[in-house]
Amino acid sequence: MKKILSIAFLFLSLWASAQNEQLANNYFDRGEFEKALVSYEELLKTQAGNSNYFQRVIECYQQLQQFDKAEKAIEERLNKYRQSSLLIDLGYNYQLQKNQDKANKYYNQAIDKIKKHAPEAYGIAYTFERKALFDFALLAYKTAIETDPKLSFNFQMAMLYGQKGETDLMIETYLLEAYQNPQNLPIIQNQLSRFMTEDGDENFNDTLKKALLIRTQKTQDVFWNDFLSWYFVQLKEYGKAFVQQKAIYKRNPESFGNIVNLGEMAIADNDQDSAKEILTFVLENTNDLELLIQAHSYLMEMKIDHATDKDYVAITAELDKLIKEFGVSPYTLSLLELEADFTAFHLNNPEKAKVILKNAMEMPINRYQLAELKMQLADILLLEEKYNQALIYYSQVGEDMTGDITGQEAQLKTAKTSYYKGDFEWATHQLKVLKSAASQLIANDALDLFLLISDNTVEDSTQVALKKFARADFLLYQNKKVASLEQFQLILKEHKGEEIEAVTLLRIGKTYEKMGDYTKALEYYNNIITNHKESIYVDEALYYSAEIYNLHLSDVEKAKPLYEEIIFKHEDSIYFVDSRNKYRKLRGDTNL
Repeated sequence: MKKILSIAFLFLSLWASAQNEQLANNYFDRGEFEKALVSYEELLKTQAGNSNYFQRVIECYQQLQQFDKAEKAIEERLNKYRQSSLLIDLGYNYQLQKNQDKANKYYNQAIDKIKKHAPEAYGIAYTFERKALFDFALLAYKTAIETDPKLSFNFQMAMLYGQKGETDLMIETYLLEAYQNPQNLPIIQNQLSRFMTEDGDENFNDTLKKALLIRTQKTQDVFWNDFLSWYFVQLKEYGKAFVQQKAIYKRNPESFGNIVNLGEMAIADNDQDSAKEILTFVLENTNDLELLIQAHSYLMEMKIDHATDKDYVAITAELDKLIKEFGVSPYTLSLLELEADFTAFHLNNPEKAKVILKNAMEMPINRYQLAELKMQLADILLLEEKYNQALIYYSQVGEDMTGDITGQEAQLKTAKTSYYKGDFEWATHQLKVLKSAASQLIANDALDLFLLISDNTVEDSTQVALKKFARADFLLYQNKKVASLEQFQLILKEHKGEEIEAVTLLRIGKTYEKMGDYTKALEYYNNIITNHKESIYVDEALYYSAEIYNLHLSDVEKAKPLYEEIIFKHEDSIYFVDSRNKYRKLRGDTNL
């Protein structure tokens, strides 16, 4: 019983302390420093060694301009605990009183502590940084390195240079750290990418590029070629990244993995020219079976994505030739999947496609490959409007691959199938979960569909227009573009002025764009931009229009103002960063 009472008392004490701390924090955050001071002093009595409570007590004294009390408390704690960082607190108390000479005296005493014992720099530099005394924080690290050259503070110093706006020194220090400690490269590149994409020093990108170029020219170390390749990838300049990867390949002919990955990224960002150049290089320079099949698969996928009916015979022949050349095996699974997809969705022969997939399932493949095949089989069953059978396979993949992106993709397709069927309630239930998916792409797609359903249910509880829209979307899924356009046009006629109008215009524009009719696409996008300024789809209409002028019509002067409108009026758009980078490039900025 005594033990139970002791535990209960301890629990109540901890709970009371937590409540008191929250109350003290609330007073402090509201600027009620007298009340906060009383609370923090009480807390400090119960936990005398708690440095956070002590710091808050000192800050309350200083906010109330009770500098003498602050000085006395710091000196007492310094005498008791001998913490060197308290010298900085003492100096800062004088700085707040405009007595910089006295402040510097204590700051320099803290620096002297490092000269006697270099590891003191960790706590001392941190305290300087917390008080925004960046020059002294840098001095602390430099002093430690002079005292003990084995110590390294490049990462910390680079961050301080960044906070001071000294980007040249920040870049130099980060690059030094990356080369000396390659295990820190991902963290450093993450830091640099933030400066590359955020609005800061406009010369940052150019400075970083020059620093990397100098290092690639001065040394023969492929580390810098790879770093420079990474730099160009951040800017989506895959052709320039490829130049660096080729330089690496010349010194290390086995290094093909990064080149194939680069080709894949170029495809994902619709840089077709760079992707073809990269993948063709792979085909010409390797005998590795897996890499050859991978490159061929990507090239064939690009051909199919941009094919018209007249290209189908040639594509069929090329796929057959590749499968005969490399054989039917788990190695050629990507080619077999492409053949099945092309046969079902372009040649309208779902039965043959299903045979290809079912035969592939009989091969010795891993669970991920089996999941992909099942999902593709479900896609074809959905194409045939066999909804329930498709849902069975999607559900199997979702359950078998729980927690994996493949499983989440299957769940998204389950939701889309429910949407196509007109079962919007069940689709919404599934989409709510997927909005927080680990994959940003899946989360965005789930959110888009969720908003489409919810926005078009508020005004029309019977969901008449939404049902027609879902049917038109399904026709698009079946690759029946003409029939789909007719259905969308009917929606515009019968539901003019309703919520569904803007997204219908967007779908029609995107469909015409995929068909290569850019004039028609621009007409419908412009309708959104002009007549639906408050629509959530206006940023997409602006971006798609800008891309057409920029990439397909080579009309820079018409593309620029569209990118510019996204930058200044749609800062929260997912197209904001890409629009800004492309606008700067079209404007002729050199810091790209």
